[in-house]
Amino acid sequence: MSSFAGKVALVTGGASGIGAAVSRELGAKGACVVVTDINLDGAQGVVDEIIAAGGTAAALRQDIAVEADSKAAVEFAVATYGQLDLAVNNAGIGGGIAPIAQASTDDWRRTIDINLNGVFYGLRYQLEHMMTRGSGSVVNVSSILGTNGQANSAAYVSAKHAVVGLTKTAALEVSPHGIRVNAVGPGYINTPLLENAPQEMLDGLVGLHPAGRLGNAEEVAAIIVFLLSDEASFVTGSYHLVDGGYSAR
Repeated sequence: MSSFAGKVALVTGGASGIGAAVSRELGAKGACVVVTDINLDGAQGVVDEIIAAGGTAAALRQDIAVEADSKAAVEFAVATYGQLDLAVNNAGIGGGIAPIAQASTDDWRRTIDINLNGVFYGLRYQLEHMMTRGSGSVVNVSSILGTNGQANSAAYVSAKHAVVGLTKTAALEVSPHGIRVNAVGPGYINTPLLENAPQEMLDGLVGLHPAGRLGNAEEVAAIIVFLLSDEASFVTGSYHLVDGGYSAR
């Protein structure tokens, strides 16, 4: 895959999991990486890894549910490195577990604010800047639950379905400006979202994947980095499952 030398990338939720793996891979391939997260210490830890490996990176605290933070993240990237070429809208939460009839409306709002509105806010300011440059590539992280349903997860499923539709709409709008927008749908991945799950639950999740295991963050990062690259120059408005066969069942 070609180098990202001379490119500036912004990765939300970059302190751990998929976001950290993407940040490290982009840094290794020569991009200047702005790693954002609500956990600034975690984001700085990833930045330190990138720099120790010979890359260039900077950390910024960002709460993606706050629109002003998304604007500030783009401004920070431009002020620090002069431009923004690539963006990965990865930050998200799992949301509450309850049937719709008993679900908390506060949990619904919080999950939608982070998992959907946060992606919209990111796109709003990322695309605005990229349109002035006439180029760019964005990847939004949805989920296998952006194409499948799951009982007791209404807010999460709704948000991740909506991210796919938002991705397709954005791609149609900005293709004339030389910008590509795609989405990925990871299956269940070994990330901090699952670190406190009981073993019985993890065993059950493994059984849902024909590959016979959960995925790892680096496998998802590989698809994201490909979609950001020039090798994917004719790929836009698409949604790529990375799910060990989960959706083929």
